[in-house]
Amino acid sequence: MVIAVDFVLPLLLAATPVPVGGMVPFRLPDPATVESFQTDFGPVETFDPIVRAQLLADQLPRLWRGSYQAFGSATAVPVELRLDALKPIGQVVDLRGVMTIGSVTTPVQGNLNAKSDQFELLPLINDLSSGLEPGGDFLGLQGLSLSGWNAPRLTNLGGRLVLAPMAESKPVSPGQGPGPIRGLW
Repeated sequence: MVIAVDFVLPLLLAATPVPVGGMVPFRLPDPATVESFQTDFGPVETFDPIVRAQLLADQLPRLWRGSYQAFGSATAVPVELRLDALKPIGQVVDLRGVMTIGSVTTPVQGNLNAKSDQFELLPLINDLSSGLEPGGDFLGLQGLSLSGWNAPRLTNLGGRLVLAPMAESKPVSPGQGPGPIRGLW
């Protein structure tokens, strides 16, 4: 017994064969095809990382607080990061400031990639404490909020740095009360 199955094979037929190594003439695409492509797959990405780097340099909070906890330790150490200078360089923001880890204060410098939110911060002091050794750095993939300590030696387990932006307080004059309360919607 033979069972016949009907199916259609899609074939791509070229109107004129092109010899191997030959040149194919350019033809403008059909506007209807271009419009249907844009509606099917959404609009073309218009994200500009250079503009975002400039915005981050202007709008990134200058004061961050949080904690650092070494992976082998049960206690967290308070951390404060103060950013003194933010300079956009292409799609990267150059960060300069001061970081206090526990009771030790160190100047720091780092980079924040505006397109990928990758973050790197280098402490610039030889004696840090809390399991932090010279030559290591903080690396993060979520901006400044969460990063890990990348130790210079394999015997150091590293740690986790969690930071949150702090609102910069502006002094309120005694004659003024709090501002009006605005609704969320």
